[in-house]
Amino acid sequence: MSTWTSVAEARKESAIGPDVEIRGWVRTRRDSKGGFSFIEVNDGSCFGSLQVVAPGELSNYESEIKRLGAGCSIVAIGRLAESPAKGQATEMQADEIRVLGWADGETYPLQKKRHSFEKLREWAHLRPRTNTFGAVMRVRDSISRSTHDFFHDEGFFYLNTPIITASDCEGAGEMFRVTTLDLDRLAASGKPVNHELDFFHRPAYLTVSGQLNAETYATALGRVYTFGPTFRAENSNTSRHLAEFWMVEPEAAFFDLSDNMALAERYLKRLLRDCLDRCDEDMQFFNQRIQPGILDQLTAVAEAPFRHMTYTDAIDVLEKADAKFEYPVSWGVDLQAEHERYLTEKYVDGPVILTDYPSTIKPFYMRLSDDEKTVAAMDVLVPGVGEIIGGSQREERLDVLTRRMDQAGLNQDDYWWYIDLRRYGTVPHAGFGLGLERVVQYVSGMANIRDVIPFPRTPGNAEF
Repeated sequence: MSTWTSVAEARKESAIGPDVEIRGWVRTRRDSKGGFSFIEVNDGSCFGSLQVVAPGELSNYESEIKRLGAGCSIVAIGRLAESPAKGQATEMQADEIRVLGWADGETYPLQKKRHSFEKLREWAHLRPRTNTFGAVMRVRDSISRSTHDFFHDEGFFYLNTPIITASDCEGAGEMFRVTTLDLDRLAASGKPVNHELDFFHRPAYLTVSGQLNAETYATALGRVYTFGPTFRAENSNTSRHLAEFWMVEPEAAFFDLSDNMALAERYLKRLLRDCLDRCDEDMQFFNQRIQPGILDQLTAVAEAPFRHMTYTDAIDVLEKADAKFEYPVSWGVDLQAEHERYLTEKYVDGPVILTDYPSTIKPFYMRLSDDEKTVAAMDVLVPGVGEIIGGSQREERLDVLTRRMDQAGLNQDDYWWYIDLRRYGTVPHAGFGLGLERVVQYVSGMANIRDVIPFPRTPGNAEF
């Protein structure tokens, strides 16, 4: 009886032996003049494919094997032998091949012709079968797995925070509304919204962050982290923005800004080391086809200490830079991607952690410095992407927090429970957020964030 194994396992020299079964999709088929065929089969378990040698003696050789093309699904049973071909340790000598599903070569989009990433977004249901997107998703999986491993090793508890919220964590107001009201009927009536008739009896939104909820549990469990979807209704079509994306947000009681920065550095280095160790073939592909030199860059980041710089020093560097920026820089402005990339790629040539941002450009919950001009904020910037982690020490002083909320125009009644955390046993605490898609971009070298999430959600696009 044959043993079902993955292509990843079947390609290892240690797997050589009889009666092995693999299941996957055909990448290519090449017929030999000697009366047999070479079929490349991939099942998504790894970057490479397994070569299956189909002899002409198979009962369905003429009727089915010679009709196989890209996209067909098959089961192949046979003996794994040492391969005489260069670049592969094993190949299968097939005793039986069953076709599970056909793919019409005339209409199947993923033929040998190379398609642009933009074109492949039109076939988001099929693009994971390509080399590039299979590699991207395996790297994404590695980063997700490492996230859970890292935080559990650091003593954090995994927390699920609400997707539906009545709070705007960032204060930006760019949130998706959640409602059960009949909007067509409401619009036709011309009347104002009666929130008492809505499901939650008040305005509700898709969350932009789980941070505020995470703080409540950090002040009880000590260390927690969230890992889930977040949403921004920002009408942006740039290569850096998604309407739906995934965030990793740790929150730790008794942490100050220096603890927070050290945690972020350890975390990011763990992600990189694990990807380099686990996803060798995928990373070699990115290095050769997507961003040459990325292996050396990531290895250097994983090994070298991160540079630190205050926002004020960064502004000074940018003002003196021999470069033309689309957005002018001066103290008090929010840094743009071009500024962040100059600092990491030209000035530091590696990751840099910026701290002590102006209070006027950061949210109300960040701890106000003694000068009352800056806050204990931090952003981790990396080459090629810019900001990859953003965080801060939180404001634990009740009087300062409420004053900052008033300055931001927030209604304290909406945040009564958050204020209570400062009223009952307040402690210094800190946390940060990492955008999963941005770190996948960084590790893979993919230029557009829409190509590192299974199904991108952007303005005007909610396909699939």
